[in-house]
Amino acid sequence: MSLLRQPLLLLARSSLVKRVVSGMPVSAGIVRSYVPGETTESAVGAVASLNDAGLRVTLDFLGEDTTDVEQADATVAAYLDVLAQLGAQGLTRIAEVSVKLSAVGQFLPENGHKIALENARTICRAARNAGTTVTLDMEDHTTTDSTLAILRELRKDFPETGAVLQAALHRTESDCRALAYEGSRVRLCKGAYLEPESVAFQDKAEIDRSYVRCLKVLLAGEGYPMIATHDPRMVEIASSLASRYGRAAGTYEYQMLYGIRPEEQRRLAASGETVRVYVPYGTQWYGYLMRRLAERPQNLTFFLRSLISKS
Repeated sequence: MSLLRQPLLLLARSSLVKRVVSGMPVSAGIVRSYVPGETTESAVGAVASLNDAGLRVTLDFLGEDTTDVEQADATVAAYLDVLAQLGAQGLTRIAEVSVKLSAVGQFLPENGHKIALENARTICRAARNAGTTVTLDMEDHTTTDSTLAILRELRKDFPETGAVLQAALHRTESDCRALAYEGSRVRLCKGAYLEPESVAFQDKAEIDRSYVRCLKVLLAGEGYPMIATHDPRMVEIASSLASRYGRAAGTYEYQMLYGIRPEEQRRLAASGETVRVYVPYGTQWYGYLMRRLAERPQNLTFFLRSLISKS
């Protein structure tokens, strides 16, 4: 099944396959496994439900790689709407938002970096006013420098803005050292993008070793690590390292994706750990779905069976 990962990640960028799959309502069965809905109301409803289970949330309004100003503006508006609704329902104490800079203008042909910065600043301001925070999602390696530069600018006014680093990249251990300072929130994930050998580890064991090295840097540092993994072995290692470095519960957190290992999410929360669930929503779910299938190719069989039996 691991041989399917590269083809699935390539399909994630196929406009033809995107049109076919997105136009098939029969795909909703597998989509609902990972995306609770397409509307702000469905996202806020998911937050409330997860809160009842003792879990925290980060919301991602799906969309990426936009080269259209109107779409970037619409994404900003969607974040302002969900933040307002979270505030109105008293949920901002347990819910924040995650933002992909390519969805708010980073790839626009003129002044994309500047536009993304200003749009992210608008979202950060709304989040602070609502009583919560923003985390900047990390995308493929071509955006890393721009994303970290925007993070530095945002943290001048919004130091609570979270970062994301991907252990698959060769550079990430160094980036962890640069970001492991007091007040710095850093989500460490393995990475879901198809990256070239020149910039990223290709072997799973190498990625795992990089993840552990990065964990050590973050947990030994002064910041607030956000440990994004579903790997039981990595959860166990993180727990051991947190104890080694004298980390009390609440000085770090675990993060997992909506719909993946929900029982483990609840188990960790019941044991006293802080657990945050990454909840995507919106109509632009195709790229997200394909990356999830690439991470767990065994789900592809169920997905294809759904298309055949219900079309």
